[in-house]
Amino acid sequence: MQFLIYILVYPFLWLVSILPFRLLYAFSDVLYLFVYRIFGYRKKTVQANLRLVFPEKNNREINRITRKFYHHLCDMMVEAIKSLTISEAQMKKHFTFSNVELIQNLEKQNRSIVLMCAHYGSWEWIFILQTYVNSRGNAVYKRIENKYFDRLVKRIRAKYNSHLITTKETVPTLIKLKSEGVTTINGFVSDQSPKPWKAFHWTEFMNIRVPVHTGAEMLAKKLDMAVVFFGVKRLKRGYYETTFQTLAENPKTFKDYDITEAFLKLVERQIHEAPEYYLWTHKRWKHKDTSPEDYDVKT
Repeated sequence: MQFLIYILVYPFLWLVSILPFRLLYAFSDVLYLFVYRIFGYRKKTVQANLRLVFPEKNNREINRITRKFYHHLCDMMVEAIKSLTISEAQMKKHFTFSNVELIQNLEKQNRSIVLMCAHYGSWEWIFILQTYVNSRGNAVYKRIENKYFDRLVKRIRAKYNSHLITTKETVPTLIKLKSEGVTTINGFVSDQSPKPWKAFHWTEFMNIRVPVHTGAEMLAKKLDMAVVFFGVKRLKRGYYETTFQTLAENPKTFKDYDITEAFLKLVERQIHEAPEYYLWTHKRWKHKDTSPEDYDVKT
């Protein structure tokens, strides 16, 4: 059944991916009508999240952000499909870096890097970074249930020396690469909501107390990797610029969770500047009404 779904869906995805950008975004506009106007995909979740973190905004403002968010969400969907056939030159034109030399300088020092980001702006084309560096790229991801699409995504990333690894594979893979003297750049989307009974740290994110992931920070300390935040700014439709910011060159000198706290502050700044580019369909605050004591965890 998985293969049947793959061979039925893949030709459609490929046809969408070869559309010129003007037609690609016209398709996104049509998709918006279905996702937002007709089906209202997770619309209640989106507006509940917005009202939760922006209690000062009225319904008109919430609705405006909601509409802009769904337009951007549909753009990200078609941009992900475009990854099937987009050329390196096209990707470099549409996804640029304001200070890639920060990464290159760390690489010259033979430093491996933990690259922390949030579900903000666009992260789909970040793997073009690999064309500017020599280090092996790893991205921690959740395996796609359909094994054929999972292989497809891995194959797309592999074009630029990027490798997808699951959470369970992360620690043994990076320990092995370090022992072999391989420098790596390791991407973590670190604003997700962990299971509260597994969380080591709780803090306020957008003024709401929630459990937070600390794996990227802990791994950086364990393997002595520099920690860098990358923020993405939407310049105009289909064009993005990434700016890197060092959070810790020597993470072992930081108190536990200070790096994670600094990361979340930067994410909050992005959200306040342009909230429509955050992934509001994600149930980030679903554990807001619980506390560490409910699960007998240590903070």
